[in-house]
Amino acid sequence: MNVVTARNLTKDYNALRALSSIDFEIREGECFGFLGPNGAGKTTAMSIIYCFVPPTSGEVKVFYKDVLKHPSEIKSRLGVMPQDNNLDPDLTVLENLTLYARYYNIMKKDSLPRASKLLDFVEMREKADVNIQKLSGGMKRRLLLARALINNPDLLVLDEPTTGLDPYSRHSVWDQLGRLKSDGMTLLLTTHYMEEAEKLCDRVAIMDSGRILTLDTPSNLMKTHGGNLEDVYMKLTGKSLEG
Repeated sequence: MNVVTARNLTKDYNALRALSSIDFEIREGECFGFLGPNGAGKTTAMSIIYCFVPPTSGEVKVFYKDVLKHPSEIKSRLGVMPQDNNLDPDLTVLENLTLYARYYNIMKKDSLPRASKLLDFVEMREKADVNIQKLSGGMKRRLLLARALINNPDLLVLDEPTTGLDPYSRHSVWDQLGRLKSDGMTLLLTTHYMEEAEKLCDRVAIMDSGRILTLDTPSNLMKTHGGNLEDVYMKLTGKSLEG
C-alpha cells in the first residue's frame, strides 16, 4: 500500500521552479527520506504532501486522496514536525501539547493522558510545567516531535528533525524515531545529514535543483555508486552535500 503517490509533481514560485516533474511513492510502514542540500526542493515536496502549498501541476495523493480536493481529511491523519520552532512561548510544555490537541478536536480529558504518555516517550515528563523559553534547543525539538504525535497520526512528517542539535540530542531523536518506525509508523523526513538518512531511512530520494537524481535503499545506492551517501551525491552532482 502506498501512503503517498506523486506523479509529474511540479511547483513554481513565479519564475523559480522549485520542483520539476518528480515521481515517487511512500509505502506504508517505511521511513522515506528526501536527502539533499538547502534549496534542493525537499521542503517544497513535503509542504505539498501535508497540504500547506498547492502543486503547480502534476498529481499528489495521500491516503489515496488528492491533496487539492481533500486537504482537511489528509491533515487530520498527519503529524508534522516543522524545521522551525513554532511552539507557543507563553505556555508550558504540557500546555503546548494540550492546546495543540484542540486543533484535532481532542478534548482535554483525552489529551492530558495522551500528552503525559508522549512526554514519557520523549523523556520530558519532569519538564511538563516548565515554560518553553527555559528549554534547550534539543528539548524543543523533542517537544515538537511529541506535539506531532498528539493525534496518533498515520503518517509522521519531519522536516530536518535534528538540524542544529548537538550529537547527543541528535542521537536521542534518532532513537525515538527508530522506536516509532519499529512500531510500524510511516515516516517521511527531509535531511542533509548522510548518517541520519543511512540510520533511519528504508529508501532515500537524493535531490538537487528540484529534481530526484536517484531513489533506492541507502545500501543499494552505496553499492551501485560506491562510498557513502555523500560520495553518491558528489558523483551525481559534482558538489558537496553539506554545501
